[in-house]
Amino acid sequence: MRARLLSFACFLFGAFSSIGQDRGITGILLDLETKEPVSYGNLRLLNSKTGTSTKADGSFKLVLPKAEKHRLVISSLGYKTDTLAIEPSVEQYSLYLTPIVSTLNDVVVTGVSKSISADENPLSVQSISYRKIEQTVESNIIDILTKNMPGLASLKTGPNISKPFIRGLGYNRVLTLYDGVRQEGQQWGDEHGIEVDPYSIERAEVIKGPASLTYGSDALAGVVSLFPYLPKEKDSKVHGKIISEYQSNNGLIGNGVQIGYSNKNWLWIFRSSLRRAKNYSNSVDGRVYNTGFNEQNFSGSIGYTTDKGKSTVHFTYYDNTQGIPDGSRDSLTRKFTKQIAEGALDDIKNRPVVKESELNSYQLSPLHQSINHIRLYATNHYQIGKGDIDFMVAGSQNVRKEFTHPTAPLQPGLNITLQSLNYRILYNAPTFLNLENSFGINGMIQKNKTDNATDFPIPDYNLTDGSFFFQSHWKKKNWSVLSGISFDIRNLITHDLFAKQNSITGFNEKVLPSEPNANLVHGALNQTFSGTSFNIGIANQLSDHLILKANVGRGYRAPSISEIASNGLDPGARIVYVGNKNFVPETNLQVDLSLSLKQKSFFTSLSIFSNTIQNYIHLAQVVDATGKPLELVQGSRTFQYQQASAHLFGLEVTVSLTPEAIKGFTWTNQLALVYGNNTKREFENTGRLGQYLPFIPPPRATSQLTYEIKPKISWIKSINLSTEVEHAATQNRYLALYETETQTTGFTLFNVGATTEIPLAKNRAIYFQLQLNNVFDVAYQSNLSRLKYFEYYTQSPTDRFGIYNMGRNLSFKIRYSY
Repeated sequence: MRARLLSFACFLFGAFSSIGQDRGITGILLDLETKEPVSYGNLRLLNSKTGTSTKADGSFKLVLPKAEKHRLVISSLGYKTDTLAIEPSVEQYSLYLTPIVSTLNDVVVTGVSKSISADENPLSVQSISYRKIEQTVESNIIDILTKNMPGLASLKTGPNISKPFIRGLGYNRVLTLYDGVRQEGQQWGDEHGIEVDPYSIERAEVIKGPASLTYGSDALAGVVSLFPYLPKEKDSKVHGKIISEYQSNNGLIGNGVQIGYSNKNWLWIFRSSLRRAKNYSNSVDGRVYNTGFNEQNFSGSIGYTTDKGKSTVHFTYYDNTQGIPDGSRDSLTRKFTKQIAEGALDDIKNRPVVKESELNSYQLSPLHQSINHIRLYATNHYQIGKGDIDFMVAGSQNVRKEFTHPTAPLQPGLNITLQSLNYRILYNAPTFLNLENSFGINGMIQKNKTDNATDFPIPDYNLTDGSFFFQSHWKKKNWSVLSGISFDIRNLITHDLFAKQNSITGFNEKVLPSEPNANLVHGALNQTFSGTSFNIGIANQLSDHLILKANVGRGYRAPSISEIASNGLDPGARIVYVGNKNFVPETNLQVDLSLSLKQKSFFTSLSIFSNTIQNYIHLAQVVDATGKPLELVQGSRTFQYQQASAHLFGLEVTVSLTPEAIKGFTWTNQLALVYGNNTKREFENTGRLGQYLPFIPPPRATSQLTYEIKPKISWIKSINLSTEVEHAATQNRYLALYETETQTTGFTLFNVGATTEIPLAKNRAIYFQLQLNNVFDVAYQSNLSRLKYFEYYTQSPTDRFGIYNMGRNLSFKIRYSY
């Protein structure tokens, strides 16, 4: 950091007038590389409680107590802390901070009430940068994050539907945030993905452990937090990005654009993208029928900044038409077939074979799901005295329709509208005795309604949720302590839902209770759940290179609507769910311990965890008297929610080498292990017959070599080459009870890629990226792929069952930034 004098007052006058009096200094804090203002940076006199924060425009004013000499400590999130000697005669300063060049865990993170650096945060939090996101080729944002983070996995239903799992836990135990707003979109469904534009995300952060303290229920396993790009240049110029990509395996065509502007006070941005894909393919199944999609996104923001804070209003629109695969095939040729009849007239094993022209078309089947998600929200941050306040209010509407009737393609089987109102108020009190204290409330109001449908897996309901929390961060020298406590309460009211068969269509329909022959599908409930969460963690910088962290966290989660009240077919998932109204909330206690070593050319970290869950809710397949899966609805398995206790434990290891002798070379290795056991007494030592938890990822290791070349050519700035090996071990610890899961064979994939940056003019560049995933076209199945279990036969001429994951995929991407 270097300080440069902007103006120089008269030396003699300043020197004499300062004797015996307090005096003030003013100035601005800037980024050394970009020369942009650093907002809300911290300035503090060494060995003193006197300090201040910079305003949104980087300016500051600080009154100095009587003394001949002062040293000023300057710090900000994402920058190297430095000190400056205050000259007695200088009253105005331009201060510069050097940004941290971050790799792996050496990043800045949130996940707490007030942002702190990763080194000071005892929570298990990891960040993924914009560069990593841009250079990773996948079909959706969750798979992009999974590729770059040990301990994060995804439950998949084809290329564009991925549900995040953190250390073996998913569904309503993982909370997804978009710009700090809860992503509410029927997370209980197996085939319900995340409604987010992947081209809009600038960075992501993942909390691996209970985060109920600051985020309330549904964050028992952790949080996936996505941050869209917002303009930061403040140079009164229009900046933007245009992106176009093509993926060969499923013919994915993606195009996106973002245009933004910012000056000292105003900012605005507009984003739009279109992505469409046909059926993906692999060497075993060929093209997998009905896995294409057609997705479009629009979003925008407008904000205003003053010297006291800022307010921004945001809008997002997501619309996706997504195929619904069911895996039906011809028994001899193993070619995919399609449904053309209903009920008893539909012979699953004698359906017509899908034509090759249909398999290779962008035209989606009439049997598909339509997801529309709209979000409008406002974020605000203002200084109040020496403290500051954040408050957010957000409204969203999620409309999900699943068209599952081939004889009536315009009649949705599932048609659910979920409306959510979220709010959050957080006050960060002034620092006192090295303590940064925060108080806040979170809340949510929801209304869910089914209309014009033929299937009713969950009832209509109203939900009210509130959380009150306190968090404190104490830091002194090399020690950092983070602690807090919260209380959560949730009220769920469901309503009677009656249905009867329509005499003309033959389908069920929602009716009034007074209708003749009306059947009660869901009875009314009124339940209230509450719980307490807490956290205490310590981070200690043992030396300049070694950091030790320990954390204990307790989480809380109220049962979801499907776990309590489901009673029927989810047509898109092809599963009949059966809930239990007597469930009580889940609670967990997780212990984390981590050690990291950082040197100039070497980084390694080891994280171990132990997670004990009380009242663990899980699914178990229902079988008939002969032990065969029960089909209450033809072609659909039946799963019932059960409650027990569980224990998950594991570790994550990262080792990275950046040798100084080879400029631009990086070798990164990651390993993740997680084991999960049902600790109910009756399953003790039963292994696959009840002890092992379902949906537990196998041991996974990745190794990536990257080499950045900076040729001495004026029209090429850099060439980045990469090669990667992904290995998933055989998953022998699976839940075989009631045929819930089967063994999954391990696999190894090789990926290679190259990215070239060509500068065009000042602040303008074009990037060309070529990426080849699964180079050797390996045929494999992930144990977290639902399509693995889409099988109707017990024998196969190929001795292969279920649907396999994506084969070789060549991607070409162009990105233009200005």
